[in-house]
Amino acid sequence: MVKSNTIGGVRMRHPLKYILLALLFFLAPLLLLAQDALPVAAALDKSIVAHDSLARYGELQDTLPLPLVPIIPNSFQQMQENLIVDTLGILAPFWEKVRQLRRKKSGNILRVLHVGDSHIRGHILPRTTGDSLQLTVGRLTYTDMGINGATCETFSTANKIREIQAERPDLLILSFGTNESHNRGYNAMRHYQQMDSFVRMLRTALPGVPILMTTPPGSYQGRRRAYSLNPRTAVAVQTIHRFAADNGIAVWDMFTIVGGARRACLNWQSAKMMRPDHVHYTAEGYVFQGQLLYQAIIKAYNDYVGYR
Repeated sequence: MVKSNTIGGVRMRHPLKYILLALLFFLAPLLLLAQDALPVAAALDKSIVAHDSLARYGELQDTLPLPLVPIIPNSFQQMQENLIVDTLGILAPFWEKVRQLRRKKSGNILRVLHVGDSHIRGHILPRTTGDSLQLTVGRLTYTDMGINGATCETFSTANKIREIQAERPDLLILSFGTNESHNRGYNAMRHYQQMDSFVRMLRTALPGVPILMTTPPGSYQGRRRAYSLNPRTAVAVQTIHRFAADNGIAVWDMFTIVGGARRACLNWQSAKMMRPDHVHYTAEGYVFQGQLLYQAIIKAYNDYVGYR
């Protein structure tokens, strides 16, 4: 006969096997208590936090929404990419101030001063740019200081330098070249020397303040019904580029962006954005220029925070 036994009143075979199962059943909770408690959620590894992709994600949070491309008239042809040329990172101190302001790590008000000729004196161009920047950045002032018929030499006086210095700008924008190039006796070397004298005075009064130069938009010469393209504009633009490269200055080349020697003036004229004198622009023309400058500034800032 096979030996048998009972457990809990139930007749069982092989009692040793079932005794072991019963012991495991009652001891299981005690065995679990001997283990480390399971975490509610897996801990994030520190190496992941420091991973480059997450660091880059954090930087990208500093970017500003890229403004929509201004509505370009259908008649505009051969436009180039709207960029600020700053291969040496001259504007980096200003971009960093913008970044700190957006991170609320700075309570300072940023100051931009735009100095130039009648294109700036008319206020529409700089105020279009400035109003857009104020809406985007916040605590920023954008002041314009222009004189009809001015060249950079016009501002190369002690009084004018003091007026510029009094604004305490964090960024200085200089817009000249139209009146220099309208002189039929234009000389590129003299133009270069005039810019050199002006910038030296500025840097003495405003050490460390980054400078952005813009190029003239383009113009015609002559009288009514006998207008012709001013060929000296392209030479003045080249001179501005050469001076800027030699002296650590950023450039926004509106002339080339809007079509250059072949198309800039034709584009403005065909879009009916030039005034009858073929030198100045309509309100719509200056608004368009201001929008382009604003867009180029935002692009340059985003490049700084996204790729530094």
